[in-house]
Amino acid sequence: MTKSAALVLFDIDGTLMRGAGGHHKHALIEGIRVVTNLTTHLDGVPTPGALDRDLILAMLRAAGYSQRRAQSALRPVMAACQNVYASVCKVDLSPFLCNGVAEFIGQVKARGAVLGLVSGNLREIGWRKIELAGLRDYFDIGAFAEDGKTRARLAQIAAQRAKRRNLVARGCRVTLIGDHMNDIEAAKRNGFQSVAVATGVTPFEDLQVASPDHLVRNLSELSVETVL
Repeated sequence: MTKSAALVLFDIDGTLMRGAGGHHKHALIEGIRVVTNLTTHLDGVPTPGALDRDLILAMLRAAGYSQRRAQSALRPVMAACQNVYASVCKVDLSPFLCNGVAEFIGQVKARGAVLGLVSGNLREIGWRKIELAGLRDYFDIGAFAEDGKTRARLAQIAAQRAKRRNLVARGCRVTLIGDHMNDIEAAKRNGFQSVAVATGVTPFEDLQVASPDHLVRNLSELSVETVL
C-alpha cells in the first residue's frame, strides 16, 4: 500500500459545519441528567474551542459537584451523552456544511491525502455528525474529547494513529485546519502547518493575531496545493 505524503486534520464545529449544535447541546445536558439526575445548562459557558469533557465537568461543578465527584461521574456521563445524541439526531446535516468544505475535501482526497478529525466532540457524536453530513467516507482517523485533555494532545494522537495504521509516510506533511485560536495553538505545538478559517464564531481579525500559517475566510479560498 502506498503511504500518503500528506495528512490533513480538520476540526468539526465551525470548520466543517456550523449551526448543527442543537442536538449536541441537548445530548450533553440530557446525558448528565440520565446519570446524575441533575438539571444543568450551558448558559454562559463558552463552547467554541472547548472539549466536551471540559463542558461536562463545568456543568457538573456549576450544579454543585466537587471536582473529585465530577471526575468520577465523567466517564459514565460521556457514554450517556453519546447514546442520547445517537437517538435524537437523525437529521441531514449537509445543509450546515461551511462554504467550500465539500469541494475542498473532495479535491484533497482525490489528490491522495489522508484526512482526519481533531475535535472536541465526544467520539460517537463527532463521527455521527460527519456521517449525517455525508462526509464519512472521506475520513480515515480521528481524535476526540475522550482521547486527551488538550486539543494539542488530540492533534498529536490523530497523527500517531495515521502513522500506526501505515496510512502516511514518515515525515509526511501534517496540516491542522480549524476555526479557533486553540486549533492554531495545537498545530504550532505539534509542528504542524496551521490553517485558520473564519467560518466559526471567532472573528477573522482575532485569528490573524494568532498568526496561523494560512488564514482564509472559508475553504473555497484555500488552494489544495497548500496542504499537499
